[in-house]
Amino acid sequence: MIAQLSTARINHELVVTWEPLPKDFQLEDDPVDNDGQPLLAGALRESLELNGFIQPQMLILSNFGLCATIDEKIVVKAPDWLYVAAANPIESTRRSYTPYTEGDLPTLVMEFISDVDGSEYSVKRTFPPGKWFFYEQILRVPIYAIFEPEGGLLEFYQLQNGRYELVLPDADGRQWIAEMNLFLGTWRGSKEGRSGYWLRWWDESGTILPWAVEQIEQERQRAEQLVAYLRSQGIDPDNLPSSND
Repeated sequence: MIAQLSTARINHELVVTWEPLPKDFQLEDDPVDNDGQPLLAGALRESLELNGFIQPQMLILSNFGLCATIDEKIVVKAPDWLYVAAANPIESTRRSYTPYTEGDLPTLVMEFISDVDGSEYSVKRTFPPGKWFFYEQILRVPIYAIFEPEGGLLEFYQLQNGRYELVLPDADGRQWIAEMNLFLGTWRGSKEGRSGYWLRWWDESGTILPWAVEQIEQERQRAEQLVAYLRSQGIDPDNLPSSND
């Protein structure tokens, strides 16, 4: 599959092809910028999985290579988090993902800001292209989110007329993602030893999708409420009749 790209700022027409990554291609093995990034990415996936959102055909990955070939040169970018609604099944371990050839275009890519080089905003068009240019002009991902964990700022961009446009949050500070039927927003609290801002999901009714530790706490509270109710009715919860009585 071939797409041709031209803009006023490019002095030649780029030829984009969607070739599977060659088996002998050496992917970069860059470490994450800090220990907070895996926690943020894992927490986003965890609540989706626990609440039954994830289906077998979906791809929800972090620090994973998205590929395209531009003017016969392979370009790979690894967003901090990505969501693909439907990817083609494969028999072996997936080591990268080429849209169109291997399945749907990603609906959403996220980058977590961890340094000051501004690579998340790079519109560099020459090889290798910047992240912003790659997501916007090459892949044309519908939604690009940039999250600054220290200050809790979530920038949410949607592709409109071929360009990313900033979308303001709703009154609750959340962004509606129709393709996922979920809201995305920020939340401040603690998990796994990290205190600060997190990205969280809410369903269409505004109910937050809980993490495992929150589900456990909810079950504990429900059990305590049941015990209190039984005692208020003169029933000893420690001496309930068995089904065989």
